[in-house]
Amino acid sequence: MSNQSIGLNDELQNYLLEHSLREDPLLARLREETAELPQRNMQIAPEQGQFMALMARLIGAKRYIEVGTFTGYSALAVTLAMPEDGRTIACDISREWTDIARRYWQEAGVDERIMLELRPALTTLDELIVSGCEDTFDLAFIDADKSGYIDYFERCHDLVRPGGLIMVDNTLWDGKVVDEADDDEDTQAIRAFNEYLRDREEIDFSLVPLGDGLTLVRKREES
Repeated sequence: MSNQSIGLNDELQNYLLEHSLREDPLLARLREETAELPQRNMQIAPEQGQFMALMARLIGAKRYIEVGTFTGYSALAVTLAMPEDGRTIACDISREWTDIARRYWQEAGVDERIMLELRPALTTLDELIVSGCEDTFDLAFIDADKSGYIDYFERCHDLVRPGGLIMVDNTLWDGKVVDEADDDEDTQAIRAFNEYLRDREEIDFSLVPLGDGLTLVRKREES
């Protein structure tokens, strides 16, 4: 028994993957292609993708929005987990990376269910709010520029329905959040975001030590 979250060495990480990962072969190929990119560290772990897909199934998600799509792994994992009438809005600013995503979405047969918005995410989020989409999304995922996390969260909180879920990536930031010598802009932004969530009393949340830290936020029915 332990009263602390367990750390994973390589042996235990391999055990976790061998005994719990059920990765679609298409997702595995996408992950392998992404691993060849210089920015490969932006790829979420496969066990995190599976966990996010499970969250989508648990809450019966049909409307999903993500801020930061990269090569499309998270969008594909979650969209495949939703029913056929489920729809995804994917926000990114890189055509190069999302061109990779589109190929895999098409091969999976879900490209018509994913709307890609190639422009600043705040523009898309604000337009959705103005158009009356508040409280209509079931699930959101934030994995983009860290300085924008609080703004992205505020918009996603408006867009997600009561009882819906917001997932935020990189909230342990490779352990740098506790390194007092690290005053990098992104590190400071993650620290500020974590403190911001901690001090918001009207949400339910948990920072899960999965991948690089995944924070789950439930929008309360009375909020």
